[in-house]
Amino acid sequence: MKRIGLLSDTHGYWDDRYLKHFESCDEIWHAGDIGSLEVAMRLQEFRPFRAVFGNCDGGDARRLFTEKLRWNCEGADVLMTHIGGYPGRYDAHIRSLLRARPPKLFISGHSHILKVQYDSSLGLLHINPGAAGLQGWHQVRTLVRFTVDKGSFADLEVVEIPR
Repeated sequence: MKRIGLLSDTHGYWDDRYLKHFESCDEIWHAGDIGSLEVAMRLQEFRPFRAVFGNCDGGDARRLFTEKLRWNCEGADVLMTHIGGYPGRYDAHIRSLLRARPPKLFISGHSHILKVQYDSSLGLLHINPGAAGLQGWHQVRTLVRFTVDKGSFADLEVVEIPR
């Protein structure tokens, strides 16, 4: 069983509350637009860390991270990318991969809109953690925590951080 802390779209903004909210987590995952290597390194020093680069990330992040990341977490096939869309409206660059080999969990960021949605047509859970940084139009910054155990997901919590 692993407790996961998930965030996206920090755009270089650091908030010490990330560590407070992820204290109970075993790993931290970042769904892109990290914005600075300092943010990535601080998260990586705190807990095991996985990330993908986003469309706003520069060369340093693109050298360290990939556009898509797929792995097995506690029996669940996980696929993460920054621009992914959502059930019924997946982005063209990921749509064929999702249909050919659907993961159990699909994570994307980019929209700054928090979404947790089950796609019954592909049998996958989609999570977009919203935006944890200050850049953008969103009024509330969000993080997500959840548990992965034997291929299932439980105890999903949304953390809201006022701007």
